[in-house]
Amino acid sequence: MAVAYNTIIDQGADWYLTETYENPNGTPINITSYTAALQIRSLPSDSTTVLSLSTGSGITITGATGTVAVHATAAQTRDIDEGTYYYDLEITAPSGVVTRLVQ
Repeated sequence: MAVAYNTIIDQGADWYLTETYENPNGTPINITSYTAALQIRSLPSDSTTVLSLSTGSGITITGATGTVAVHATAAQTRDIDEGTYYYDLEITAPSGVVTRLVQ
């Protein structure tokens, strides 16, 4: 089950989010060869995203430590209007299994 985490993105400033995929005992899960994607929407049901990032384009995965680091640039956040939004950060295993880390 994904962790629910509220965050604030300052319009026109760089934004960072780092999450670690862990076993229930707190040890990191190796996610080498996984991909990741983050999407932000006005409403969870919206088909249009306000911001989309993916592995190699704003998201970096450090496989052995299970770490997923997200970075939205100031130019990207400048285009997000003030308001409440919904996001999710998902990782995809080489087998195609998708896991939502945070929302």
